[in-house]
Amino acid sequence: MENNKELAKNYDPKEFEERLYKWWEEEGFFTPEVDENKKPYTIIMPPPNITGQLHLGHALDNTLQDIIIRTKRMQGYSTLWLPGQDHASIATEVRVEKSLLEKGLNKKEMGREAFLEKVWEWTEEYRERIRKQLKKMGCSADFTRETFTMDEGVSKAVKEVFVKLYNEGLIYQGNRITNWCPKCMTAISDAEIEYEEQCGNFWHVNYPVVGSDEKIEIATTRPETLLGDTAVAVNPKDERYAHLVGKTLKLPLVGREIPIVADDYVDMEFGTGAVKITPAHDPNDYQVGKRHDLPEIVVLEENGTISEGYGKYSGLDRYEARKLMVEDLEKEGSLVKIREHVHNVGTHDRCNTVVEPMLSKQWYVKMEKLAEPAIKAVREKETKFIPERFEKIYFNWMENIQDWCISRQLWWGHRIPVWYCKDCNEIIVSVDEPTVCDKCKSTKLVQDKDVLDTWFSSALWPFSTLGWPEKSEDLKYFYPTNTLVTGYDIIFFWVARMIFSGIHNMDHVPFDNVLIHGIVRDDQGRKMSKSLGNGVDPLEVIESYGADALRFSLVTGNAPGSDIRFYESRVEAARNFANKIWNASRFVMMNFNEELMEKYKDCKNYSIADKWILSRMNTVAKEVTENVEKFELGVALQKVYDFMWTEFCDWYIELVKPVLYSEEEEAKGVVLNVLNTVLVTGLKLLHPVMPFITEEIYTHLKVDSESITVAKWPEFNSELQDEKAEEYMNYIIDAIKNTRNARSEMNVPPSRKAKTYIFATEALEAFKEGSQYFEKMASASEVIILNSKNDAPENVVTVVSKGAEIYMPLLELVDLEKELERLEKEKSKLQSEIDRVEKKLSNERFVSKAPAEVVEEEKAKGEKYREMYNSVIESIENLTK
Repeated sequence: MENNKELAKNYDPKEFEERLYKWWEEEGFFTPEVDENKKPYTIIMPPPNITGQLHLGHALDNTLQDIIIRTKRMQGYSTLWLPGQDHASIATEVRVEKSLLEKGLNKKEMGREAFLEKVWEWTEEYRERIRKQLKKMGCSADFTRETFTMDEGVSKAVKEVFVKLYNEGLIYQGNRITNWCPKCMTAISDAEIEYEEQCGNFWHVNYPVVGSDEKIEIATTRPETLLGDTAVAVNPKDERYAHLVGKTLKLPLVGREIPIVADDYVDMEFGTGAVKITPAHDPNDYQVGKRHDLPEIVVLEENGTISEGYGKYSGLDRYEARKLMVEDLEKEGSLVKIREHVHNVGTHDRCNTVVEPMLSKQWYVKMEKLAEPAIKAVREKETKFIPERFEKIYFNWMENIQDWCISRQLWWGHRIPVWYCKDCNEIIVSVDEPTVCDKCKSTKLVQDKDVLDTWFSSALWPFSTLGWPEKSEDLKYFYPTNTLVTGYDIIFFWVARMIFSGIHNMDHVPFDNVLIHGIVRDDQGRKMSKSLGNGVDPLEVIESYGADALRFSLVTGNAPGSDIRFYESRVEAARNFANKIWNASRFVMMNFNEELMEKYKDCKNYSIADKWILSRMNTVAKEVTENVEKFELGVALQKVYDFMWTEFCDWYIELVKPVLYSEEEEAKGVVLNVLNTVLVTGLKLLHPVMPFITEEIYTHLKVDSESITVAKWPEFNSELQDEKAEEYMNYIIDAIKNTRNARSEMNVPPSRKAKTYIFATEALEAFKEGSQYFEKMASASEVIILNSKNDAPENVVTVVSKGAEIYMPLLELVDLEKELERLEKEKSKLQSEIDRVEKKLSNERFVSKAPAEVVEEEKAKGEKYREMYNSVIESIENLTK
């Protein structure tokens, strides 16, 4: 991009963010080619649901992915970050149905086809909205390969996998307990249930023993399920009920006789030690029922009303029936008592309806065979979790896995590829729609009405997005993918399913690494939610502060697997940092002299400050690369921040200003080239986190590529490493800092310069080379290096620094009384440190058990503090002569 204009005076992200993203897309920087000369690096974006706005969690997730992918792109990989969206069966159907009701339209009256047309209209609108949001955040994803879980290619993959698993005997249809939403009238997954504490009751009811005066008291939180009781269970070791096992009870209100069974499931210590068993409406009861061959009686309809055959209760809503049944139990004398009880109740996260465990006919995947290789793959580190501790969640779920209910009673989603023959009841499972029954040749075929669980298509995401089942070039080149970035809340719902699906269908794990991040909480540590009203719209943050500031704030302090708190002050701080980089860049560019830079581009006649900043740049580049490789992105950002803000802007630029304003041609040419080199390198290191500002500045500099997005990532260069220069500059900077602090404490303004004497206790060369920097940075009118401490003038203020003592004749500029007060405080502080070290070294346990190097380090500290203490004493004596 040609950019002849000067960098704008003020930093305003609105002026360039949209323009730059459009340019990046036009140039195809984010669209990789299948290039056998390059290594591929692939991230498949976790697909956001098409149900609304992206939130801060998405912003964090995508920022982390973008940092990785931008770094790898600059390192020369053929990088694919493939975006997409999930059709989110239930969530979308609920949202669309609600919006239609507001317009007076009823889903059932419309019919399936008309309703689905409205869902597709919704889909297009929200996919475009998500696409714009991702671009607004600066996500360098390849939108030419964008995929939707209902796309034709993905739909084909879904059908292929279903048919394959069915033919392998791993998919079956059966009656089992499922989570049922009476409002949405569909089975739902565990992932779609939220548990909340609710105030309820324990209703204690007597069940009379047939042929006896005895009764068994049970307690229930759902009295309406009494209608479906088929037994009462007691523990076989419970002596209270041993004589009753095998006898029958008369079911209150119903009159049906049910057996008393003995089962270890019953906890003798809980409640009455007797449990009503309703196999069709409780997962634990279902297992008890199987062990004792009990009938399974469904007493609820799909909409949560009582089934036919139960008299006045039939047709009533479950809660209306409960109220009436409790009244009737009391009338017939069966109700013993009602006790208040607070318990966790599962509700559907989409409609907040209390979920019913209910026996229903569904399609299932047998999981044991699929889970075994997926467990092995993670144990043998074919796929690594970062942090490793999250493997425990994965193993816990996979090793206790239950068969997976994959059917949903919805209209929106992948229709189950199963057809039934109306004439002979033959079941036909096929990828393509059959026209005739293989068995009886009838053409009267009807497809299964249900759709597949959304997670079924999501489980295929790493390879269905790349063209599978076709053997596409993308699939061969980009699969397996490299890294998955996701939250810890869906490890078992999604991550695990992708792993076993990848192994089963592709014979290889779908990704090498799973980077787990936490959730974004508000500044009080609370989860963001509509009910609390504490949600934050990332687009509003971008509107106020820019995308770079938002991204920076989300990565600051971020550690894999840990939740983060969102503070607007952090976004402000990030914008301030961007502003600092912007102004520093403008300063550097305003001083550019291309003729001098070209003339001295190969000159290596560096000052100590030049050597120091180049060496520090080199070290930081190496460390940041290592941090990114380990997915320590927060640590990497902190190092770039510290380097750019403190070492480059606050120190190096200030140190070399006298050279820039001088007439020394060679020194000026060298410094300008160093400034350009360091600024460009710093921008490259910062680019993955703050892509827009770094690109805008980069295009105004002397650079090695058209765009920073495809510029070469900084690599460690041993020739630039100069530990001696770094050590020397540390002495100099420390001395300048301490001198400034002393002047500040004495309220001496920077404009009042003073002759400064330096006695080097070590590294004399450092202070000789760095003396030039004291004049500007420490307000020195003249710097004199002393050969002996005795050469120091009288009546001076002494500043003790690492490797040096600095003397300043400031008595005519300062308040003597205040200076003595300051020195007394310093003396007291140093005495405390000396006492602490001596106490530690006099502790025999510490000396005997601590490593030798630790003990020696403490001794060295003690000597250092004593030296500093003596210098302070000497300063006090000088001032009080």
